[in-house]
Amino acid sequence: MEDLVVGVTPLDEHEALDRAATLRWVRSGAPLFRVARPATPDKHLCVYSALFDEARRSVLLVDHVKAGLWLFPGGHVDDGEDPRAAVLREAAEELRISGTFHPRFGDEPLFLTVTRTRGEHSHTDVSFWFVLAADQDMRIEADPREANGVRWLHLDDPSQWANDWFDPHMDRFRAKLLARLVTPAPLG
Repeated sequence: MEDLVVGVTPLDEHEALDRAATLRWVRSGAPLFRVARPATPDKHLCVYSALFDEARRSVLLVDHVKAGLWLFPGGHVDDGEDPRAAVLREAAEELRISGTFHPRFGDEPLFLTVTRTRGEHSHTDVSFWFVLAADQDMRIEADPREANGVRWLHLDDPSQWANDWFDPHMDRFRAKLLARLVTPAPLG
């Protein structure tokens, strides 16, 4: 797990602090995985999958049933599961797709956050945000237990991002993704 955390290059001071706190947590030997629903232990690993249509410069968000926010699909990492496997599993479960990592970003997380959730069973999610290859024309079947609907948002249209219905870190993720798009894709 430590290698995934170390591999995240922070966008800003906020992400640098989250990365440092996550490294301390991983190295402490504390439990990393949720072992009992809804939130035991109080802090555990999660993943997000940003489905990215590079040609149309858009990403897919879901209207998340429990969170009441527009989020990327994702969920909890199972006990002992690699977060890379978890993000692909969650995409399959929530959207009925066979996800693949976007070649520009590979199978390493682009973004890392530590967030206290809202609601009755509030807990702390340590989330790896991965980028998956997508196409707006692909077949998506959102699980109605997870999502009220789905929507593609264009990265270059600020008006689509000007509300408080998103994960609290969404603006920072969007900024990091946009910054990475102006740099060349890694070779290999």
